[in-house]
Amino acid sequence: MSDSLTYIILEEDGPFLPNWSKSNSIVYHLSAEPDVLHPTNGASSARAEIMQYTQMYLVRTNMRTLEPAPALLVSYPNINSDGLSYDCTLRNDVRWDDGSPITYEDVIFTAKANKFPLTENPVTKPFWSNLKEIIPDSSDLKKFRVVMKKPYLYNILFWSDFPIMQRSKFDPANILSSISFTSLDDSSWKSINPDLSAWSKEFNGPGFSRDPKLLSGAGPYQVVSWVAGQEIVLSKKRNHWSDASKSVYEKSNPDRIIFRVNKDPNSQILEFKSMTYDGSNSLSTRTLLELMSDSNFLANYHARFTNSFNYSYVAMNTKPDGKKHPRLFDQKRIRKAIAMLIPYDDINKVVNQGQNMRMVGPVSRFKKEFDTTLTPVPYDVKSALRLLNQEGWTDSNRNGILDKTIDGKLQEFQFTLSYHINSPEWKDYATLLQEAFTKAGLKVELQPMDIAVMMSNARAHDYDMFIGSMGQSSAPEDFTQLWHTNSWESGGSNFTGFGNLESDAIIDTIKTIVDLNKRIPLSHRFQRIVYEEQPMAFLFCSTRRNVIHKRFQNAEMYFERPGIQLNQLQTRTSSTP
Repeated sequence: MSDSLTYIILEEDGPFLPNWSKSNSIVYHLSAEPDVLHPTNGASSARAEIMQYTQMYLVRTNMRTLEPAPALLVSYPNINSDGLSYDCTLRNDVRWDDGSPITYEDVIFTAKANKFPLTENPVTKPFWSNLKEIIPDSSDLKKFRVVMKKPYLYNILFWSDFPIMQRSKFDPANILSSISFTSLDDSSWKSINPDLSAWSKEFNGPGFSRDPKLLSGAGPYQVVSWVAGQEIVLSKKRNHWSDASKSVYEKSNPDRIIFRVNKDPNSQILEFKSMTYDGSNSLSTRTLLELMSDSNFLANYHARFTNSFNYSYVAMNTKPDGKKHPRLFDQKRIRKAIAMLIPYDDINKVVNQGQNMRMVGPVSRFKKEFDTTLTPVPYDVKSALRLLNQEGWTDSNRNGILDKTIDGKLQEFQFTLSYHINSPEWKDYATLLQEAFTKAGLKVELQPMDIAVMMSNARAHDYDMFIGSMGQSSAPEDFTQLWHTNSWESGGSNFTGFGNLESDAIIDTIKTIVDLNKRIPLSHRFQRIVYEEQPMAFLFCSTRRNVIHKRFQNAEMYFERPGIQLNQLQTRTSSTP
């Protein structure tokens, strides 16, 4: 691991061995399949990883420099003197699969489809709330002006998360053209138009989510098959506009990219030892370390632990309903106590094999915004029990479980801890947490769940506690989606219910400040509030467990997600290094 490297170039290592495959296809391991491959709906990391090969975006982040860069645009836009608008020009060389050019009509449709109230994308809708309108150039289909409502840190960069959609494919009758951007911002707006209702039903339906025939985009690869729970196959498009591109992000060196789902660590080890897989970035730490102890594996694969901006956490429901979910974590002293009961060093040693660093708050220690004055919450059982006692939690009936009288009834400190059923590491986390909490007099029921169900419950506030991980990027911090109270009320990603007027005001201010030096003091203030409130126990900075077969050249590993750019890998043809 390195704090300074943002990417690693892997040189060709030794001769091309006789038992290596010469296939120009990549078989890439996934620990979980994507929820959907819908262009607007869905939020899984696997979805984002696969769609970067099938879709195109207005802008993106350079994987090496971590700087913003143009993608579909001729150049990265500059904010105009009004501070709210910027002008864009689409490239002339990009085309849809039917040969038609990408125009501002597609960009406008993409924006309206994402903002449309009936589109099922509650997690990402806040990113579109600041878009006021898109004004097309009457004389050039490639030019348009984007107008925002307020100054915002992501007024341009937010486009990097949303693929541009072909209007004629997703809305052949041009239904959304009848809706103005102004009407989409009307909070009381409801569709009474049957055409709009019918369009949204089809758009949100399973076809555009999973049917390979409909999963198209402007990217160099096409989804050709999806066997649920097993694999997703991408095939290189022939005679595609990107063939002439010199950008490493538009390469299509492999003929096929096969994403194969394997959730079993023992099977993963066998598959890599037999060289069934060409790469992965989702093996568990324990699995990769076991593989790296095998000299044959190291002869065939590049393997590295690299840093990321992601982190793991234990989320607590700070605003329970008091019925289905008891009021256990609604006081900050209780949440601090929970954080102190976690044996961080033991978990890191047992589960992460000592590879991970402690997380302090919601900002990665590898970002300039990180508040270095904050220290990790210590493992301190005595102090934790003292805080619990101060909040009235004692073992009054001497049954080994803390209790407290709430609303005239004796309430035991009993709750459910949910975790991803298909993650061996999270199961180990959950088991160790259960043991630690039980020793302190808390009764914990473990609840393994499908990741999609667990996160759906989290957004619906239907949980007590769960173990999760947050996928972050190198982009400047905007805390709105994860920490603003609006994101709790709207079913967004503020799972814990954290926030008040002060924290909301800081969040709203931070996202309007482009100057990093002016933003840092406010970011530090916000981090200290989260630290004080402890709505979740922050666990570890996540590492990427990257593996690439040595039969490929052009191999690189990145700090930025997803860690490996598969489209630029190319089968080595020489028998010598």
